[in-house]
Amino acid sequence: MERKNCFSHSSKSNLAWGKRNKGHASTRIVVFFKLKFCNVKNLMIDFKDCSVRRRIMKRKLAVVASTFSVLAMLLAGCGGSGFSSENSPTSGSLTSDKTKGLNILIASSGDPETKAVKKAVQDWATKNDRKVTVSVASDINQQLSQGFASGSPADVFYLAPDQLAGYASSGSLLAYGDQISNRDDYYPSLLQSLTYKGKLYAIPKDVSTLQLVINTDMWSAAGLTASDYPKTWAQLENVAKKLTTSSHVGLSFSPQYARVGTFMAQAGGGLVNAKGTKATANSEQSLKGLTEVKKLIASGSTAFSSDLGTGWGGEAFGTGKAAMTIEGNWILGSLAADYPSVKYKVIALPSGPAGKGTMQFTNGWGIAEDSPDQKGAVSLVKYLTSESVIMEFAKAFGIMPGNSKFAADWEKEYPQQAPFIDGLKYAIGVPAAKGASTVVSDFDSQLAQLKNTEPKAILDKTQTNLEAIYK
Repeated sequence: MERKNCFSHSSKSNLAWGKRNKGHASTRIVVFFKLKFCNVKNLMIDFKDCSVRRRIMKRKLAVVASTFSVLAMLLAGCGGSGFSSENSPTSGSLTSDKTKGLNILIASSGDPETKAVKKAVQDWATKNDRKVTVSVASDINQQLSQGFASGSPADVFYLAPDQLAGYASSGSLLAYGDQISNRDDYYPSLLQSLTYKGKLYAIPKDVSTLQLVINTDMWSAAGLTASDYPKTWAQLENVAKKLTTSSHVGLSFSPQYARVGTFMAQAGGGLVNAKGTKATANSEQSLKGLTEVKKLIASGSTAFSSDLGTGWGGEAFGTGKAAMTIEGNWILGSLAADYPSVKYKVIALPSGPAGKGTMQFTNGWGIAEDSPDQKGAVSLVKYLTSESVIMEFAKAFGIMPGNSKFAADWEKEYPQQAPFIDGLKYAIGVPAAKGASTVVSDFDSQLAQLKNTEPKAILDKTQTNLEAIYK
């Protein structure tokens, strides 16, 4: 193990060697450290009265050497070999204290999700004789941060990719990927977004992608048929123009990378490369994508949802202010609940110069490194990501599975949503490096002025900001 696995930072120095007591001839050597794997929070080894004279350096070195020998024996007693790669537990090293129960923190989309997750967690608890508590966060990022800062985090929680790197680098997360035997069944791009420095810290709980949603009544009124479904950018421009009337635009979506990124992907670009290791915001491909968005807006057939007085593309679409929108599978639940009279069809986004492209979004199940029952937490995550539970979740609140082995059954159950799950074959994600979310937010704020700003200027600034992160 690396040192930071066994020695955690505190207000005191991890190792305070040769700490002298003034007025005494002897030397007081103190060792202070924290052994996580042994569940020993504060172990103090105090070597007093070693009779170490300042001028006899050899004896001082001998004391230090013997101290390390003691540490080595203590670490060996923990069942570990001393130092290894960061947070890579084996099944034998997981904590398994059942007495305190498991606390689960989620960010719910509404009552259906809350009820479904609580039921699934309780079913697992009943089968495994565990106590569980499910809490719904009002601001999960803030509450996770507060939990880690206080030393009392939830055991299991929803974890966004853009939050993972920060928590993983501080040692707050358990890298339990090696405990999941079917991890290779998940879409590689999803696993990549939940990996930090080569270690898988979370398993995807579900996934969403973006596709083109069409108002079929408006489509027919414009004299369009299924043969007119756009397959290219040029065809998208054409149908958007035909769908535009005095009361609505042809196409609308939110001014954010999580929507316009589809065009950048279709041109072969994106804010970062496919591996998520290098900034590519101002690449030729990314510029082509953002230039196409500006072209659509300039034509008058396309408008950002905010320019239509709506909060997102789904609202612009549902209220009849746009005939098409670029949105994720979550829009279906919104349409059913808030705009039940709207008739629609989901089709794949058109291809760009580089082919098909869309965006993907996921959250993972995170586990706290300090959980007293890591073994139980891993068992719970395995249950919550099993096919039977995932299909129950899909029925309750409309998720898509991140496990490719479940895709066929899901698509059979929800054929009208097939384009969404097909998009996982070519989707790209949002930058997930530590600090990248701030850069993406800045990029989003600049998009609001795209109509009057050169795409290259926006992308150059974003490139500079990202290069400070992806060094």
